[in-house]
Amino acid sequence: MGGSRAQVNKAHKSRFSSKSSRNLHKTSSQDKSRISKAERNVTKGARASRLQHNKMVREQKRAALLKEKRATSGNTSPPRVIVLFGLSASANVDSLAGDLLSLLSQDGPGAGSSTVASSEYKLRTTVLKAPHGDLLSCMEMAKVADLIAFVASASSSCEESSSCYIDSFGNQCLSVFRSLGFPSTVVLIRDLPSELKRRHDSKKMCMASLASEFPEDCKFYPADTKDELHKFMWLFKEQRLMAPHWRNQRPYIMAQMVDMVVDDCNMEKCTLIITGYLRGHSLSVNQLVHISGAGDYQLSKIEILKDPFPLNPRKERDIMDSDEVHDTEVIRSLASDPLKQEPLLVENVPDPLAGEQTWPTEAEMTEADRNQRQKRLRKRALPPGTSEYQAAWIVDEEDEEDSYSNDEADDGMVLDEEEGDFPNQDGAKNLNLDDDRSFLNLKDSDEETDVDSMMMDGENLTREQIEDEIQRIKTAHAEDEEYPDEVDTPLDIPARKRFAKYRGLKSFRTSSWDPKESLPPEYARIFAFDNFARTQRHVLANALDMEQGNRDDCVPASSYVRLHIKDIPNAIACKLCLLGKTVPVVASGLLQHESKMSVLHFSIKKHDTYSAPIKAKEELVFHVGFRQFVARPIFSTDNMNSDKHKMERFLHAGRFSLASIYAPISFPSLPLIVLKSTEAGSTPSVAAVGSLRSIDPDRIILKKIILTGYPQRVSKLKATVRYMFHHPEDVRWFKPVEVWTKCGRRGRIKEPFGTHGAMKCVFNGGLQQHDTVCMSLYKRAYPKWPDRRFPILDT
Repeated sequence: MGGSRAQVNKAHKSRFSSKSSRNLHKTSSQDKSRISKAERNVTKGARASRLQHNKMVREQKRAALLKEKRATSGNTSPPRVIVLFGLSASANVDSLAGDLLSLLSQDGPGAGSSTVASSEYKLRTTVLKAPHGDLLSCMEMAKVADLIAFVASASSSCEESSSCYIDSFGNQCLSVFRSLGFPSTVVLIRDLPSELKRRHDSKKMCMASLASEFPEDCKFYPADTKDELHKFMWLFKEQRLMAPHWRNQRPYIMAQMVDMVVDDCNMEKCTLIITGYLRGHSLSVNQLVHISGAGDYQLSKIEILKDPFPLNPRKERDIMDSDEVHDTEVIRSLASDPLKQEPLLVENVPDPLAGEQTWPTEAEMTEADRNQRQKRLRKRALPPGTSEYQAAWIVDEEDEEDSYSNDEADDGMVLDEEEGDFPNQDGAKNLNLDDDRSFLNLKDSDEETDVDSMMMDGENLTREQIEDEIQRIKTAHAEDEEYPDEVDTPLDIPARKRFAKYRGLKSFRTSSWDPKESLPPEYARIFAFDNFARTQRHVLANALDMEQGNRDDCVPASSYVRLHIKDIPNAIACKLCLLGKTVPVVASGLLQHESKMSVLHFSIKKHDTYSAPIKAKEELVFHVGFRQFVARPIFSTDNMNSDKHKMERFLHAGRFSLASIYAPISFPSLPLIVLKSTEAGSTPSVAAVGSLRSIDPDRIILKKIILTGYPQRVSKLKATVRYMFHHPEDVRWFKPVEVWTKCGRRGRIKEPFGTHGAMKCVFNGGLQQHDTVCMSLYKRAYPKWPDRRFPILDT
């Protein structure tokens, strides 16, 4: 095109300039008279550096992947653990386990042995059968499984469940496995038809029905014939196994043999011997170990044994001839060092004289003598016939009044600092001393205020009484959902005594509450961190240094070892020896500080299959990673914009709550499974699932109660309210606390009215006759210290 619309490009400015003239402004730093050359390699150097960095990253990833593959599938790697779990009762797991073991071992598996070394596949495997209906055994097997093979029967009949191939127990275990974290998973389909077309359709239908229940990378394999199992094993050999992150942080041993040796010095305790492959990380002989369900203990010795299941049986024929592990040759033995061994500290031992003056000063002794002489000179009216010894135990009236006045000051309404502007705060001083004396005989208001904080002892109750107790708890749970926090004022006890430990808050979010104020005696037995995040980083860094340091007191991972765990009670050791024949007994290494008691907070949610109410301070069994312990939690909300959190009396379904317990320290993140037994000796069921959130003894959990009253006479902004209190003294006692209504009005108490607890109130707006007047009171709540720590004797 021509004319005015022709394209005109901008002329290049250096068209008639030479290269030297364009670089005249650039001079060399060494010689200012010379013209320096252009840095042509700047861009090229940056590109080369970037390429070198990418190459280094690729090599590091390749080396890490190769190291992981050698650790999991090499000749020195421990046997891979395959757990066969039947999705329904119709799935025959026993026959599948027999087929797998016969395929791996040409000579057939050893008597009672589930571990096989296959020279054909160049693979060592341990095959475990999860017993259908036994929740505890299935959980323990899933914790140590390298691969969970879910077995589905194509001939399963449809039940009342989401899938035709999964029954109710299978659904419950699947939800538990999801909470623990799935390792590598596959689905083995059995009982397929022999006809080719029907076989293909049945497999396709099973895959479509089960695909939503498992991770996306889960593969489906038919497993009826030997060729199908052969194909599965070759793919399994080359598969990169995935493990939950919490399992890779600690060393652990799945016991292949459990034995005990009685201690000659102490007949009540013994040494427990656990033999198996060390997995995860290296273990130090000076490190503490936890036995699942039995507690934390120290090691006396670790013996490294010769591998009883080598991949090359020709070189190890003399070892394979021996069936007992005790006859295995000991390669190396490590003994614990008392100076370097980590102490088994569980509870802090408080000093009862801490903070007390052990010896008075001379001035204090002189003042005490002067006061004693004044008391002797003081004349007192004694009953006739009273001796001097008896007179020493009679309390003076002035001393008695002083003591009760101090009790009034301590037990009275504690107000927030922002509430100090309420008028007539001295109304609480006009109380009857006889009532205050009777207050000393009352029980602790913590236990009274709870709606029966725990169930009655079920050992001495009949079946009808147990059913009435369960029905009463269900009724309390329903009332708490409909009328949360509302409490009736008792008629027989004055409210100022019944709720003596409660206080009012001007604002739940902004009012101050000292976390160190009036702590219970249990807080003297626990440990706290100055900075928990910093301590966790330090502990994990020390564990990494121990892993990479090749220390003399450490046993490398993948070794076949024998642990000698000392000072175990005989009853627990006998129970573990019996459990080791059916359930895998797991011993896991503990990080620093993980044996000490503290206050742990878990994010928890009620399980969908559990319908019974879960009450605060009820005894539950917590499964946190490899660890098991008994706890009595309290539940609370998680307020993001406040340092105070409201306690909940029950764990309600459909929402997350925070459960706070006294338990051994564990570093997050760790999964949580909560089990609860409905009756003594019954099989526990899954009550809740969650994860470890934090460790913080200073987390303030406030129990809130609401006292309610009803307007009797209403006149614009004023109203006469009754049935909140039953004594005029109670009205004067709670006068500084603000009141509010369910329709949104706020007000204050003006004065008592009459002799039956009615009161006059003033509000910030017009009050309606059908409205309800409320008063919010708070006190700090704490978990319940467990009566027993570990559930091993109950299983």
